[in-house]
Amino acid sequence: MIPTTPPPGTVLLAGATGDLGGRILRNLVALGATVRVLTRPGTSTERIARLRAQGVEVIQAGYDDPAGLRRACADVDCVVSGINGLDSAIFDAQSRLLEAAAEVGVPRFIPSDYSIDYRGIRPRSNRNLQFRRDFAQRLDATEIRGTSILNGAFTDMLSGQAPMILFSRRRVLFWSDPDQVLDFTTKDDTAAYTAAAALDERAPRVLQIAGDQVTARTLAATMSELTGTQFRLLYAGSVGSLTAMSRAVKALMPASDKPFPPWQGMQYFASMFSGDATLNYLSNDRYGSRTWTTARDVLDQHQQRSSSAPVA
Repeated sequence: MIPTTPPPGTVLLAGATGDLGGRILRNLVALGATVRVLTRPGTSTERIARLRAQGVEVIQAGYDDPAGLRRACADVDCVVSGINGLDSAIFDAQSRLLEAAAEVGVPRFIPSDYSIDYRGIRPRSNRNLQFRRDFAQRLDATEIRGTSILNGAFTDMLSGQAPMILFSRRRVLFWSDPDQVLDFTTKDDTAAYTAAAALDERAPRVLQIAGDQVTARTLAATMSELTGTQFRLLYAGSVGSLTAMSRAVKALMPASDKPFPPWQGMQYFASMFSGDATLNYLSNDRYGSRTWTTARDVLDQHQQRSSSAPVA
């Protein structure tokens, strides 16, 4: 087992002003890392001040500024990307950052994957995962040692963002198989693990983690226990029908620059319920034993918030 407290190093973090990136930043600081944050020109002075208040160095450079990116990457042990978006971010911007890192000799790079295992799904069957697959090929073509964090879906999404649990109707949706294993990890757990991996010189090419592994059936049982009301399974069709529906919805919807339009969520569920993206080699204990937040924990917190919310 790798030591639970890796030796501190110097990390360049891109995307620190985002949701997951901010969580990764807090964990890097807590581990004693020397952190340099890359922000785009035009970032507000208030946001930069909040970053510096955490004891980090802030460098402003656009992804169209090779010299600025090289300056940001100079003398760091690992680049961690927490940027989010479409191909312009996941492929184009990350590729420019990778090129700069390679030019100045950065030894390690953690890309913005944080997803189910895109390596096993059919090519072009999931837009967002395809961006990650394409960038992985670009990363593997360099001499930099990459480490992808594959954590399944974010457990946080079960509380409403991902419409799998129909709380008001007391139903849990499934496609094809209610006993298909689904991998989930919270954003906080993913961020803490990523920070530890950033300081791990021996981190492998892929690290798979799952805060919890559940099925539609076990989620229904969990909700029944938490609420005292029976939640039933609801067959929503086959994985094939869900895939076809995602194509139809995509064709009917106007173009969107949002990372998760409705049809993308359908693609994600299709990839999960097909079993093609299941995580099979978990490394949860690589950085020591820790208490992982389960799906039950997240759903229990959601129920408590819902029951305490004022009635309109």
